Amino acid sequence: MTQKLGRNGIPVRTSRDAAPAALAADRPSPVLADVTGMHPHTALRWVAYARRDSAAYLAARAEDDAEERKEANCRT
Repeated sequence: MTQKLGRNGIPVRTSRDAAPAALAADRPSPVLADVTGMHPHTALRWVAYARRDSAAYLAARAEDDAEERKEANCRT
């Protein structure tokens, strides 16, 4: 199945990583471990990974928004 999906341009690894990251983004690690059956240490790493990604994204987005506002103010 992985090979068939790959031949059709569907990245399987990305999809497999997206599900735990989405779950970890809004759940504490003990809950994630219980729900998924992960080892508590693995769940803790996923939660840290999800938080780090979100924080970096939000910071970059805030920078972009600030630059756009600055450029808009310069044009007026």
